[in-house]
Amino acid sequence: MEIVSSLLSSALEKIFQLSGLIRNGMNIKPMEEKALDVYDVIRSIRDPEKPNTLEELEVVTEKCVEIQELNEDEFLIIIRFSPTVPHCSLATLIGLCIQVKLQRCLPFKHKLEIYISEGTHSTEEDVNKQINDKERIAAAMENPNLREIVEQCVAEPDD
Repeated sequence: MEIVSSLLSSALEKIFQLSGLIRNGMNIKPMEEKALDVYDVIRSIRDPEKPNTLEELEVVTEKCVEIQELNEDEFLIIIRFSPTVPHCSLATLIGLCIQVKLQRCLPFKHKLEIYISEGTHSTEEDVNKQINDKERIAAAMENPNLREIVEQCVAEPDD
C-alpha cells in the first residue's frame, strides 16, 4: 500500500509540474507564476546612475508585481517599485525602463500600470502620472538621448 501511495504522490507531482502549478518544487498558482515571469523580466534592468540592476538595489522585488486576470487571455500587471532615495531624480526614467522592457518582452496580452511604492518618493503622485501617460512615454522614446539611456538600461547582460 505504501508503494502505491508513493507512486500516486509522485505521479500527481509530475502532473502539477507539467501543468505549471509547481515551479522549482514549490506550489505556485498560475497568477503567481505570471508574476514571477514578469519579475524575471524587470529584475535585470540596470539603474541609470549605478552599475547595479534594479533587483540588486532592491528597487524591484518579487512582491512588487501583482497580476490580475482581466479576461481569458488578457491580464493587468501592476508594478510598484521603490526608488533608492525619496528625492530620486531618475524615478520617471526607471519607470520608463520598466514600461519599455515589459512591452517588448511579455508574450501575453496585458495592460500595464506602474507606480512608485507609497511613501517612497517625495513627488510620487506626479511621477506616477508621468509613468502611466502613454503620450509622454511615446514622446520620451522619440528623444534620441533618452532612448539611448533606456536601451542601455534594458539591454540584457549578454547583449
